[in-house]
Amino acid sequence: MHTAFHRNATIVASLLLIAAVTQAIYTALHAAEMDVPRQFLWGTEGVLFTILAAFAGAAMVQVKEFHVGWAAIAASAVLNVVQVGVGLTLFGPFFEVAGELPQMAPVASAIVAYSFMVYNAAKVLIALAAVVFGLGQMSAGSKAVGGLTAIVGAVALVSNALSAAMGRDFAGGLPIAGGSGVAATVLLAVCLFAQARADAAK
Repeated sequence: MHTAFHRNATIVASLLLIAAVTQAIYTALHAAEMDVPRQFLWGTEGVLFTILAAFAGAAMVQVKEFHVGWAAIAASAVLNVVQVGVGLTLFGPFFEVAGELPQMAPVASAIVAYSFMVYNAAKVLIALAAVVFGLGQMSAGSKAVGGLTAIVGAVALVSNALSAAMGRDFAGGLPIAGGSGVAATVLLAVCLFAQARADAAK
């Protein structure tokens, strides 16, 4: 079982890191007002999250602890597939119609708001996993990495929960929600790599 879990945990951690990189690239290009290859980036994320859901689910049934953390990762991946799918398939048509029929603008805005709510909900779950595995690393002796992961995860959890509950315009869009969510994802991946190595050493 150790070999199978080590493989699954490593794959999950790797996919999380890749997803964090794609989100950082998208954010950087958008902030710089450059052309964003949404189809490529979001399409890639859709595939990554689909695979992530399977491997996180497999790891969840292999372990005797941290079930909440693994379940949160798997559920977050499913929500991210929904969010990416909405962006890829609905943003374009709805905004095109809204451009021709101004009365459709509220509908287009509602689609965006729905997408962001799903995005924030997915980040809440990733943040929860970061808290769980961060505390786990602290218990295992990695207090610096574990503590930082748990703290960043807590910040991401609260900020994204507020954004999901109160709307994406809360506190000026609450940009800390997205940034802390990506940071929590990276730190979560670091903790999962460490857990995989620890399991393989047993």
